[in-house]
Amino acid sequence: MLNVIDKKILAAVADLHEIPQGAFNIRKNGQGIIRNTTANIDIVTKKDKPGIDIIVKPGTKKESVHIPVILSQGMNDMVYNTFEIGEGSDVLVVAGCGIHNSGSHTAQHDGIHEFYIRKGARMKYVEKHYGEGEGNGQRVLNPKTIIEIEEGGWAELEMIQIKGVDRTIRDTEVRLHKNARLIVTERLLTTEGQNAESNITVELKGDGSTAQILSRSVAQGDSVQVFHLNMRGYAPCRGHIQCDSIIMDKAKVSSIPEITAYHSEAQLVHEAAIGRIASEQLTKLMTLGLTEKEAEEKILQGFLA
Repeated sequence: MLNVIDKKILAAVADLHEIPQGAFNIRKNGQGIIRNTTANIDIVTKKDKPGIDIIVKPGTKKESVHIPVILSQGMNDMVYNTFEIGEGSDVLVVAGCGIHNSGSHTAQHDGIHEFYIRKGARMKYVEKHYGEGEGNGQRVLNPKTIIEIEEGGWAELEMIQIKGVDRTIRDTEVRLHKNARLIVTERLLTTEGQNAESNITVELKGDGSTAQILSRSVAQGDSVQVFHLNMRGYAPCRGHIQCDSIIMDKAKVSSIPEITAYHSEAQLVHEAAIGRIASEQLTKLMTLGLTEKEAEEKILQGFLA
């Protein structure tokens, strides 16, 4: 059921080298092919549209759910997933999509993920995107993530685009209630003529809510990156946006952070920086015996780590 290419993609997007323990649902070319549930985590196929409901029982601790997607043929795959993270639970959710396109037709995956993080619950969410294949067909990924974090809830998001994705538009919307917390780490690499757009909107609705967004990217070749990061404070809250990009070759990067306060005790900060690799960093590594290319790759690996 899983061939060599499938296993390579699963390793890239979900760090899976074998069928995982715990709950999981593996989707390939528009169809669910392998699924497992546990006593505390149920996965149910939606009846009205393609996708699944993931239900985590209240109080569930130290469990995980993997929901990777594989595309290995030219097609347009659309999926809707809904997550119910029960009150007081603490779980890891690993998603992501890998595309192997060896043909001339576009392979595209669009996914809408809705999360309801209930009172006092904690969730770490990891989403990786990866593309490969010798064909000239486009590899396209358009994820949309919508998150509601109830009182005292906590969400940590790692959103990573490794390589090989020709076009992507990533939309992320988060609402935080009283004493809720959000941490977002975004890492992105584009090369050649690839295009990437990331739109993140965070609304701090409740007293004591906090949010931190860190976006790091490397743009190479003729690639284009656009970042819109929007944070809105409606209560006594704290928020911080930091967007750092390394630009190379003939690439273009646009970073547009925006902060808006609707309350006098909303404390919001944004920072944005775009620049080249510092020459002194290259020189230092080259004095240790690395070639200029090796030194450059080492710096980029560390920057995106």
